[in-house]
Amino acid sequence: MSDAPFRPLSDRIDDGTALKLLREATDGADDGELFLERRRAEAITFDDGRIRNASFDASEGFGLRAVRGETSAYAHSSELTESALRRAVDTARLAVGAGGGTMAAGPVPTNRRLYPDLDPMSEAGFPAKVALLREMDAVARELDRRVVQVTASLGASLQEVEILRPDGQVLRDVRPMSRLNVQVIVEENGRREQGSTGGGGREGLAALMERDTWEPQVREALRIALVNLAAEPAPAGVMDVVLGPGWPGILLHEAIGHGLEGDFNRKKSSAFAGLMGTRIAAPGVTVLDDGTIPGRRGSITIDDEGTPSGKNVLIEDGILVGYMQDRQNARLMGVAPTGNGRRESYAHMPMPRMTNTYMTGGDTDPAAILADLRDGIYAVGFGGGQVDITNGKFVFSCTEAYRVKGGRVGAPVKGATLIGDGATALRQIRAIGNDMALDPGIGNCGKAGQWVPVGVGQPTLMIGGLTVGGSAT
Repeated sequence: MSDAPFRPLSDRIDDGTALKLLREATDGADDGELFLERRRAEAITFDDGRIRNASFDASEGFGLRAVRGETSAYAHSSELTESALRRAVDTARLAVGAGGGTMAAGPVPTNRRLYPDLDPMSEAGFPAKVALLREMDAVARELDRRVVQVTASLGASLQEVEILRPDGQVLRDVRPMSRLNVQVIVEENGRREQGSTGGGGREGLAALMERDTWEPQVREALRIALVNLAAEPAPAGVMDVVLGPGWPGILLHEAIGHGLEGDFNRKKSSAFAGLMGTRIAAPGVTVLDDGTIPGRRGSITIDDEGTPSGKNVLIEDGILVGYMQDRQNARLMGVAPTGNGRRESYAHMPMPRMTNTYMTGGDTDPAAILADLRDGIYAVGFGGGQVDITNGKFVFSCTEAYRVKGGRVGAPVKGATLIGDGATALRQIRAIGNDMALDPGIGNCGKAGQWVPVGVGQPTLMIGGLTVGGSAT
């Protein structure tokens, strides 16, 4: 937890007044806090030889919450004044009513640091950032004459949070974030295809701006575009599928991870509700949510309620052993919070959210897994997807995939979608590779209108009997 100075109310409301008003708002409540945030963010997009967008945003504000039982009242404001805070108190009191609750104990502080206290936006000036994006554009075009458009972008942000608890406890975190992305479009014989990649994390921009970091990304985006340029129509039908390591873990995140968040299970709206301690996956399947990995995009030193992030085992050797919890759902379910109470900003209430969710590796050579695939699809990259949390049914589109017959990887295929449900897919995992990898740092997760940065990961996997949507063979 950072001890960097962050006192956005100190010059407008004295500490004693803020604490007094918070205690008034939460008197008789089970829980509550005053969440203060200051955020700055910069983004530049260079498209087709020119700057398409350059933005800088700054915001600050507070959110005041009072919780009693299953009821929460929340008031927020970008106006950091005593009068705004007093108005928020009146709203928070609506949840408490006549009171009678017992205030939950606050989080246990931590001195752990998972990322540096730095401002990534200050590591390079605007001209240097534009020059970098221009050079990425030029390099992509020099690599292949078929490149017709390049879109390169970088973004950086700094989020500072302070959480004041009714017992007077103050918890702080300073969270940097940087990201670099590139998309390449190629054209040949009237056909256009694209490839994209990116990466980043809770680090400065300087490392991402090094040539040995960004040039491989440009080459990878071009490679994917050229693969798709040669792709054939995808087959359709029920078949075995091998998923590559790393970013394909987004399927795990969406189809399974959301179903293991505490609120869905407490309300019994998840396909995994009531299954704690039972087998829900094939032997050897172990899934974790780990917010403690230094520098990763989904990592948080403390969550947005002040609970230190954790390395939480969700599925162990196929057995469901844990859910991801915020403070409210953990209390109502009689378990401990897991450091997964996250919110998009001061304008949002916290809820159980993933951090870095991944499946651990097995002991099988990935080449052997592909050699065992008799007739199916090898999916390496994914784009958008949709999931129904209540039944775990998912649909995901592949951005890079190959036809496999007789254990041999053949032509790339275009337009493949994977259709199934998370619970069935978990049970039909037939092989787990020894090559577990995390994604390069590009994940965002949406839930109830809130977006937070996340990470995913997995080894090479074979899943039996998925429905592949595409063109009939």
